[in-house]
Amino acid sequence: MSYNETAVKELLRVIPQTGKVEWIGIRSKKKSEMTVLEKVSVEKGKGLKGDHFQGSISGKRQVTLIQKEHLDVVAGILGRMEIDPKLTRRNLVISGINLLSLKQQQFRIGDVVLETTGICAPCSLMEENLGPGGYNTMRGHGGITAKVIEDGEIRLADTVELLTA
Repeated sequence: MSYNETAVKELLRVIPQTGKVEWIGIRSKKKSEMTVLEKVSVEKGKGLKGDHFQGSISGKRQVTLIQKEHLDVVAGILGRMEIDPKLTRRNLVISGINLLSLKQQQFRIGDVVLETTGICAPCSLMEENLGPGGYNTMRGHGGITAKVIEDGEIRLADTVELLTA
């Protein structure tokens, strides 16, 4: 491994910022409206209690997260003052940390440990929910998916931080 590859691997583990949970939502059924919560129970291997993805077979989409800052970008592109998080159909809105920097990493939210499993690409409902251009506007701003490593509870204002070895 070259010096540059080693240096980049080290840089990927340096995330001094901590995030904050700004919003929590679940859907009891596919395509149903989001229910907004102040706290949610999270189960290892299953996901958010009461969410329709709980216990999904692949386990890669047990929790979905989006950055508050990206919602602001999407709103700006669409010429709006703000985007209601319900419209994005993500479970958690997080501020203050770059969620993409958590790729292939484990991180803690409150007493819950999650591991990033991929990006959360937009679906065709974004065009319906956000209006013309909503799908393309969400591309690159859809957030991440994660699986649950340690269960517990997530509450509004909980911190989000990278777990270091």
